[in-house]
Amino acid sequence: MGNYTEISPFYDLIMQSGYYDYDKIATALSAHDDARTSVLEIGVGTGLILEELAARRPGLTITGIDLTSAMLDIAAKRLEPFPQITLRLLDVVTMRLPESFQLAFSYGGVWYFVPSEVHGQFTMISHIRDEQANRQGLEKVVEHLAPGGTLLLGIQSPHTDYVRSIGDRYEYAQHIVPIDGGFRKRYSLTESGTTVMEQATDYRIYPFDEALELLDKCGLEYRPATDAQAPLFLEFVKR
Repeated sequence: MGNYTEISPFYDLIMQSGYYDYDKIATALSAHDDARTSVLEIGVGTGLILEELAARRPGLTITGIDLTSAMLDIAAKRLEPFPQITLRLLDVVTMRLPESFQLAFSYGGVWYFVPSEVHGQFTMISHIRDEQANRQGLEKVVEHLAPGGTLLLGIQSPHTDYVRSIGDRYEYAQHIVPIDGGFRKRYSLTESGTTVMEQATDYRIYPFDEALELLDKCGLEYRPATDAQAPLFLEFVKR
C-alpha cells in the first residue's frame, strides 16, 4: 500500500508524543555497544534514535540508512552537530556500503518483534512482504557485519486499534486489518477535525520459530537475554 499523504512532516510529532521512549532505547543500545566503534541503523527515519545515541557515545562511527528521502532530509538537519554520522538513501535488500559494522540495529524499522501468545514467545514483524526479499535483506545485513558482529532487533508493543490526542490540536488514530500472511495498518492524523495525514502500510508476520529459522539460514545465531529485566532488543550474532 502506498502513501495517501506523506507522513514525513508529521513523523516527529507522532513519534515524540509517547509512541517510543527514545531515551530508553538509546540507553539500551549504549549497554550493548560499549566495546564497539562502528554502528549501522537500519531505518533511521528522522534520526531520533541516533541523536540520543551519538550524544551518549561520541566515539562511535555511525551510518544510518532509510528508503525515504524526506525522512533523511529531516534527519540530516537534526544530526548536523554529529559529524561522525553518515546518512544514506538505501534499500536494505540491495544495499552496498564500503564498510562493515560491529553492530547493526533497528527499532521499529524493517524488522522487529512483538510479544505474542499465539506465535511463540514473540512474533517478528517485517515491513517487507516478499519472502525472498526478506531473506535477501537479512543476508545483506550479515554481509555488512564484521565477524562476530551483532544485529539487534527491537521489541515493541503489538499493533492495536486506538485513537489518542496529541496536545490540544491533533488526534492520531490507527486501525489494524488482517491480510494474508500479515496485517495492514491504516493510520491518520487530524488537526481540529481536518485530516492532515493518512497512510496505510502492509506488514508480514513470522511466528517466532519461523523467524529464528530464517535468521539462522542467513547466518545469525539467536542469543537469548540473560538479564532478568525485560529487554528492548533481541540479539543475533553473526556466525
